[in-house]
Amino acid sequence: MVLVVYAHPNPESFNSAIRKTVEEYLKERGLAFEVRDLYTMGFNPILSAQDFLAFERGEVFEDIKREQELIRQAKTLVFIFPMWWYSFPAILKGYIDRVFSYGFAYKEENGDVVGLLKGKRALILCTLGGSEEDYQDFARCLENTFKATFEFCGIEVPLVKFFYAVPYVSDEVRKGYLEEVKLLLSKTL
Repeated sequence: MVLVVYAHPNPESFNSAIRKTVEEYLKERGLAFEVRDLYTMGFNPILSAQDFLAFERGEVFEDIKREQELIRQAKTLVFIFPMWWYSFPAILKGYIDRVFSYGFAYKEENGDVVGLLKGKRALILCTLGGSEEDYQDFARCLENTFKATFEFCGIEVPLVKFFYAVPYVSDEVRKGYLEEVKLLLSKTL
């Protein structure tokens, strides 16, 4: 199963076009998938004191439990989001904070951290408003953050793809980006 985690509030955004392209690609190939649209779901991104207390008691809130179960079932995770303020949207950061928790995504064993999500892969599809020339260093930092986070949990990250200057490029270039999404999926799924 492929789990698509989508983090953009505007249904008319280019991120939405990427999401639709991913969904169509998966449907055409008969691949099972689930989309988690964090904004539409109203996902609560706040890692609260109650979350910490529950984790300490070995309890997991239902909203987190549902996401963790989907991740358990998934072989591949596809994250689709924009870069905002040199990072990813707060709702996605909160998703990672709350869902990829100790005891589910990783544990400590004999003084070492052990990733518990081995055998899974994460594909990252990220849009930016700026040009590659202006933003490639920042994009590389974000790529390193995602790779470090998921590899910490045992997840392989074979693809991090940035789509630059999305609001400023022509429709032809954006169409090319969507074709590239299909090509990248064909090489990584």
